[in-house]
Parts: sequence; C-alpha cells; structure tokens
Amino acid sequence: MFGLFVRFTCKDDVAAAAFDDLVARTGELIRANEPGTVVYAVHRVDGRPLERVFYELYRDKEAFGEHESKDYVRAFLTQRDQYLSAVEVDRLDYVSGKGVDVEH
Repeated sequence: MFGLFVRFTCKDDVAAAAFDDLVARTGELIRANEPGTVVYAVHRVDGRPLERVFYELYRDKEAFGEHESKDYVRAFLTQRDQYLSAVEVDRLDYVSGKGVDVEH
C-alpha cells in the first residue's frame, strides 16, 4: 500500500469554508469512482481552525497514479491554492495497521 499525510493551512475562515466545500465535492467523486483508494479521510485540527489534515491510503502506487489522473482531482489541485497559505505532504509506506485488510 501507499499513502499520504497532508497538512493544509487555510488563509482565513472564509477560505477554510470554501476549501471544505471543495473537499466535500471532490470526496464524493473519489468515493464513487476510485476502488483503489482505500482511505481518503479529511479532518479539522482541534484548536487550529484553519488547518486540515488528509490521510490517504491507496492499494498501491498505481492506484495513487489513477487517483491523480482524474479530472476532478486535477481540478481540486488547481482550485485549492486560492484558499491556502501552506501545504505539507508526507509520502507513507505502509507497515501495519488495524482496519485495513489488504495483502502486501
């Protein structure tokens, strides 16, 4: 499996609300169209109202490539920048866990 942990910092409260809307619309399409996307979870950070974290887990790097190739993901990547002041991305190699039933 292959994953990402991404931290987004929004510019202000108005930008955070618009970003959340963009995330919700994109998430619907990811759930409906990407069987290789195992987990795509978005969280607000307690005590830091402008921060969002994404935990993304893909069946493999090919599934991640498929995700990145979707028109709605490319649109998200383009549109998100107007709402953000910072982005931090960590690429993750899966070791073990609970709740994910896949073979290595």
